[in-house]
Amino acid sequence: MSEKEEGHTFRGFIRLAKTLPQTAAEAVKGKYVCWKASQDLIKERRPLGWRESAAHSIRDQLKRLLADRNRMHGGAFGKEEGPVPLSPEDREIVRTIREAALEASLSNITRTKAYYDCYRDNPELHWSFLAHMVSRNAGWNMTDLKGGLFSDVAPAQLQEDIYQMLERSNALIFLDAYPQLLLYVHSRKLGRSLFYLLPEFRVSVFMRPIWERFWIERDSALLAVGLIINEQNYIEGRVVQNSYFQKRVLNHPFFAMNSFFQMNQVVFPLLGEFQAGTEDGNVAAVPPPAGSCTEEAAKGGEAGCRGMVGLVLEHFADLDERIEFGKALYAMLFGYKDVLAGVEAFAARTEHLGSRQEYWPRLFTNDKKTALNSPEESAELLKREWLPPDKRLYSPTLNEVWQDMPYEPITRYDWFKTKDALDHLNRPKRPVLIEMSHAHRFAVQKAALTHDANRAVHAAVSDAAPRQP
Repeated sequence: MSEKEEGHTFRGFIRLAKTLPQTAAEAVKGKYVCWKASQDLIKERRPLGWRESAAHSIRDQLKRLLADRNRMHGGAFGKEEGPVPLSPEDREIVRTIREAALEASLSNITRTKAYYDCYRDNPELHWSFLAHMVSRNAGWNMTDLKGGLFSDVAPAQLQEDIYQMLERSNALIFLDAYPQLLLYVHSRKLGRSLFYLLPEFRVSVFMRPIWERFWIERDSALLAVGLIINEQNYIEGRVVQNSYFQKRVLNHPFFAMNSFFQMNQVVFPLLGEFQAGTEDGNVAAVPPPAGSCTEEAAKGGEAGCRGMVGLVLEHFADLDERIEFGKALYAMLFGYKDVLAGVEAFAARTEHLGSRQEYWPRLFTNDKKTALNSPEESAELLKREWLPPDKRLYSPTLNEVWQDMPYEPITRYDWFKTKDALDHLNRPKRPVLIEMSHAHRFAVQKAALTHDANRAVHAAVSDAAPRQP
């Protein structure tokens, strides 16, 4: 390595090191900003409508179901129920739902839209809107792998493996849950319960008493919690415990560091100023939370910025944690008036294409030609809250960087084998520290710091390599 090259690499490390104190200071500031902004968002609660008597009845019913199956099948849990003779009308309903589910499951983009359309037409299906917002996050995580901060940090094969895990989880949950939602839609049209058809879609017996109760009482919270439990158990054996994903993704050092990246954050953007209903039925404008990125951008006259709420999932591989995390997301989304109004406004007005530009257009761009391409991206992010048009982070749309995947055969078995899941069938608790604008911005900063460190190391290694004569 020449003295000039050595000096250049050394100065790169020094510049990177100088950003560390400011980055640490941002972390401390973020804790206070999160608390202060969260107080504004949680002032007005929405009733979740949880009825403990109904949940207790469902738990008892499911315990009896397990005991009966144990006696009938000699302990051979997981066997599917035998087919039930169907009328011509029932067969047509099943065919229609299967075709609609397959058509809507082409990609994360189509699944996310299908969830929203279902909620828009049936607002009592709270879980469908929760799934819509979580599916948006899945799409953003997929495109992150090819974006400006991660594409040259994670090896190409690891990018492919993580994408396959995210895509498979997204697709499997949709193919299990969406037919259930459509079965409810058809039940409403006909004015009678069709949930005896759930076995036709290989849905766990866990869900039938929950849907039957929902048909009678429209208990949105109980149904949402039931679906959260069901879907997380559904992917546990088919994805999380899959030996390929265990070896190639979940136990990989890069994925083990995911708490250092934004991939373990689930964020629900809010419009900077949205319309919320008041007690007298009128509509009032709600300002952005104090201290949020949205408020700072509004002061500077920057249109289009978004505030957000969200939570952090620490251990994706932990089934119990994923279930409780899903319940907390539900309670956050439907437990606070201003949160639900803001997220609904964002979802209604923002098409999902998989780019983070959708919620922070002043920080991200899907135009690779004008995106920031620098070995010191963390320094650029520390200079200003938002980036100028020629220095924004590259966040592509999903269709630009990933192709639709063919479906692999789905393992057919019923996950409901023990009483363990019943411990989660209880009232979801509203989280308190929910405003995520600053924390999410800081996560982007940390990812940029990792990106720059990786580039500096590669530059040093490259400079140290012997030159060909």
